[in-house]
Amino acid sequence: MRNLKKMAYVSPREIALIIGVVAACYWNSLFCGFVFDDVSAILDNKDLHPSTPLKNLFLNDFWGTPMSEERSHKSYRPLTVLTFRLNYLFSELNAFSYHFLNVVFHAAVCIIFLKVCKIFLDNRSSVVASLLFAVHPVHTEAVTGVVGRAELLSSLFFLAAFLSYTRSKGPENTIVWTPIGLTVCLVAVATLCKEQGITVVGICCVYEVFVAQGYTLPILWDSVFQILRGKGSIPYCMLQMLLKLIVLMFSTLLLVVIRVQVIQSQLPVFTRFDNPAAVSPSPTRQLTFNYLLPVNAWLLLNPSELCCDWTMGTIPLVESLLDIRNIATIAFFCFLGSLLIFSLRYPGESSKTVLMALCLIVLPFIPASNLFFPVGFVVAERVLYVPSMGFCMLVAHGWKKLSSNSVLRKLSWAFLSLVLFIHALKTLHRNWDWESEYTLFMSALKVNKNNAKLWNNVGHALENEKNFERALRFFIQATQVQPDDIGAHMNVGRTYKNLNRTKEAEESYLVAKSLMPQIIPGKKYAARVAPNHLNVYINLANLIRANESRLEEADQLYRQAISMRPDFKQAYISRGELLLKMNKPLQAKEAYLRALELDRTNADLWYNLAIVYIELKDPTEALKNFNRALELNPNHKLALFNSALLMQESGDARLRPEAKKRLLNYVKEEPQDTNGYFNLGMLAMDDKKDAEAETWMKKAIKLQPGFRSALFNLALLYSQTAKELKALPVLEELLRHYPDHIKGLILKGDILMNQKKDIQGAKACFETILRMDPNNVQGKHNLCVVYFEERDLLKAEKCLVETLALAPHEEYIQRHLSIVRSKMVSLGTGEPSVSAPEKPAAVEEKKTSFENLKDVKNEQKSPRTKSSNSKKGQTKTKTLEEKNNTDKETKKKSTKEIKDIEKKRVAALKRLEEIERILNGE
Repeated sequence: MRNLKKMAYVSPREIALIIGVVAACYWNSLFCGFVFDDVSAILDNKDLHPSTPLKNLFLNDFWGTPMSEERSHKSYRPLTVLTFRLNYLFSELNAFSYHFLNVVFHAAVCIIFLKVCKIFLDNRSSVVASLLFAVHPVHTEAVTGVVGRAELLSSLFFLAAFLSYTRSKGPENTIVWTPIGLTVCLVAVATLCKEQGITVVGICCVYEVFVAQGYTLPILWDSVFQILRGKGSIPYCMLQMLLKLIVLMFSTLLLVVIRVQVIQSQLPVFTRFDNPAAVSPSPTRQLTFNYLLPVNAWLLLNPSELCCDWTMGTIPLVESLLDIRNIATIAFFCFLGSLLIFSLRYPGESSKTVLMALCLIVLPFIPASNLFFPVGFVVAERVLYVPSMGFCMLVAHGWKKLSSNSVLRKLSWAFLSLVLFIHALKTLHRNWDWESEYTLFMSALKVNKNNAKLWNNVGHALENEKNFERALRFFIQATQVQPDDIGAHMNVGRTYKNLNRTKEAEESYLVAKSLMPQIIPGKKYAARVAPNHLNVYINLANLIRANESRLEEADQLYRQAISMRPDFKQAYISRGELLLKMNKPLQAKEAYLRALELDRTNADLWYNLAIVYIELKDPTEALKNFNRALELNPNHKLALFNSALLMQESGDARLRPEAKKRLLNYVKEEPQDTNGYFNLGMLAMDDKKDAEAETWMKKAIKLQPGFRSALFNLALLYSQTAKELKALPVLEELLRHYPDHIKGLILKGDILMNQKKDIQGAKACFETILRMDPNNVQGKHNLCVVYFEERDLLKAEKCLVETLALAPHEEYIQRHLSIVRSKMVSLGTGEPSVSAPEKPAAVEEKKTSFENLKDVKNEQKSPRTKSSNSKKGQTKTKTLEEKNNTDKETKKKSTKEIKDIEKKRVAALKRLEEIERILNGE
């Protein structure tokens, strides 16, 4: 072993060389996006958002799922997620920064690995090992895939912990405790980045016994045997060694106990599709898992065919001892055993180098080997990141032996140069595969066509691009490759639904449902199945509930899903939505309350419960639940919007400032949604802030030129503020889009008659109203006033008689009819010579004030929210906006508003008196 004092030094030239090689190999990875597992870990992970409490990082798994939930993968890597959160803080979801940081971490690992190599290899061989590690193509998944950062960070602290431990031996075999304490801390940090970090303790133990203390296996065995026979005392150096090992093992045990507590003593649930061998009987399981070891070794030796997903049918099961692949397994173990015997049996620098290289290969790989407990994959290239360090050390050590031979020196250099060049090119080319999900999964299909998951993933990539026809072909191919793949049949059904082929969609969902474990009445459902497979009941129910006659059938499917898993939150959520549709709000309330028992931190659930209380005519409770949703997620868009709408409709002026604040936050989140600007305008109108209301209404109209309600209310605003001539072009635009808008026609007729003195134009407006609605009292009465304006008393009388028949209890119509008849008697058969009423249309103001003319309908469909975080096949919740989807003639008024209306009614009555004086010829 080389002098440890010299080990720490890495020259600036070596650092520059490694950084340059890493940059040359991975520069194009900076232009890749978020693909495969990045979607769940980055795009869909709320733990990255600044609004999520930091403590959630230590309560949830790597994917943002609470560790307590069964669907959690139990991968506890909070420090890795913290670095993602820092990326999000600086660049949100800009993939460039995430990839750049990965490349930086990879370069740092290469440099620290060079330091480690210098303990066991000479300077030149150490650089060779580090360069091989830097360019190895198998690392593209760990470096170019953003989720591979877990490997990078864990490896960084893994190597740092080992380097720290190598300094724990002082002069005369004394113990230096500071490096040991630092090692324990670094092991904990490495483990919080990824679970395999804890395996560095095993490497430190091997280093202590066989390298630091210089034992070989025969010497160690002889010493122990002599002590056990009582022929000698324990040497001081061995006591020191044992003390250090006890500290290491105790700290490891403590970390393991904490880790078990974190996962709540539950192993993650994986299906046979994730890892077929894990659920296979003996000896198939053992033969397959042992065969996977030479498969992984071959990927290190010949990384020519790399694949992002090795699950399902990628590697067929080894079901017999006569399977020819067992030869590869035997050869692998023979080779590994021979190296192990050489390294443990014989003293010397070469033996120690080989031993430490083998430790780096074997120990970090054990958690992913399936030999002791099943994992959720068959082969994963990124888990070879640390084991490849040992492989590179072995290759560099072998190259050193060859290059020391004068005959083979040139050949060894040529071979090394060729390997480095080919590996670098392969890495550079492989990076482009990670550019998008489509390119990644298509590259995987070139390597392996027997993996249904790959066909499904290509389909998902095409589906995201709305290319449903092509996606369907890949999903169907997945069902042919793996006929019992429930998820594939669900994908086919969903795609048929997107193509509006509901019959085929239902057939596909029924096939998927038939593959689920069958329920035995009276017995508890105990089969372990992936929770997302239960979504087949949700998807099928969501499909058939579009048919009003099949609502009970859909409800039965939801109840079936709940009976299979009483803790299936999504089933309660979807059933709650259905029960609302079936006008059963009390049962819907029970469903949502049950879901909240399972997850009280889900803002969507509190939002849905608020909608139920709106159905139950309990706005106070509804507002409380909206507020609870906003406490959990201050940027919950629908809760912001609908709670503001609820406050606005309450008529309580004290709530308007908060309603405005929430609507402002909503338009900040949804700047293209005209509903937000429109309701801000309505709030401003309620507060008599006319200029502000005008601004918001214009903003809504600019975004949606044909926004019916905004156009009408802007015209009404102008009319209320004595800007009637500005209202006319707005009304013209409104009637161009909606020629049957009765309120708009009434307002236009009023302005034409009283401001423009355009009697014929006003008459045309009122006649248009009556063609659409012959029984419209307001339009009919105003037309009667037009007849009087035209001095046609006979027609006015007939018109008022017809109007009175439509509204016999309206006193003002009776009075006007009496006035007209009196005037006709006084004038005899001659033409009336009285002046027209100064403001005839004001008669209608007694019936409908400007307040009641407000058109509060939102024409644009309000956005909706997913009722849960699940990604596929979920339904959406009913919104308050949908309940408001009809023109509201009246609104609940506050005391102040009622007083305002009374003032307007008094003014209208005064104008009536003026009209009556004119009619009487006074």
